[in-house]
Amino acid sequence: MTDSPQALDSLVLHRIDNGVSWITLNRPEAMNAVTWDQRERVIALLAEASADPAVRAVVITATGKGFCAGADLRGAPATGSERIAGDVARMIRLGAQRLITAVLDCEKPVVAAVNGTAAGIGAHLALACDLVLAAESARFIEVFVRRGLVPDGGGAYLLPRLVGPQRAKELMFFGDAVPAAEAERLGLVNRVVPDSELEARAREWVERLAQGPTRAIALAKQLVNASLDGDRAAALAAEATAQEINMATADAAEGVASFVERRTPKYHGR
Repeated sequence: MTDSPQALDSLVLHRIDNGVSWITLNRPEAMNAVTWDQRERVIALLAEASADPAVRAVVITATGKGFCAGADLRGAPATGSERIAGDVARMIRLGAQRLITAVLDCEKPVVAAVNGTAAGIGAHLALACDLVLAAESARFIEVFVRRGLVPDGGGAYLLPRLVGPQRAKELMFFGDAVPAAEAERLGLVNRVVPDSELEARAREWVERLAQGPTRAIALAKQLVNASLDGDRAAALAAEATAQEINMATADAAEGVASFVERRTPKYHGR
């Protein structure tokens, strides 16, 4: 059974404030293990953020002591009792991978404010974000090996790009909890802050991003993400194309004009 729209609104809180889309997982009693319906709502909200010129940045966070304890498959639609070849791969493609791809492909900068334990797909949801703020109490756990499972939700894609292949294997092979301070040292997160300051620091970062040249930031995000998958020639060609596209924006014209006129630029995300 799926959640009603009203119930779902309470399980994934959403508001737009000062040009920022705040997406908050709200199942604290389940450590914010994400259901099928919640996942679909987060994906939809990220797509809406991409399409809405009034949204300039996105925050993904959660309530309670857990950021996201992984996937809660109890919310998935029933598929019958017999599993046939291809069912699992299809479930992963249409589920966890779509969620991570929605974050990576969002055309606005996405900041994770990790308030507690981020495990399994919950860890990957955080690590797919462009910037990661972690509360001191946060932990990151590649929990899959504890269940005899292969990491999914893009884990084997994301982790080596953040910490290198050998560190990634250590995290995946042992499944140990990584405290926030260690995660910062490894390069999994950008900053660790006291729990009481997490929301304020996240607000500071995203509101600063929301005042920036939105299209230029989106294009820079695409360039960085693509650079990890292609060769130098492709990266330089993509860079030139991105600059060509960006120079047609009003924000680029404003940036150049403000430099010439020796004043602070005022960007509008267009």
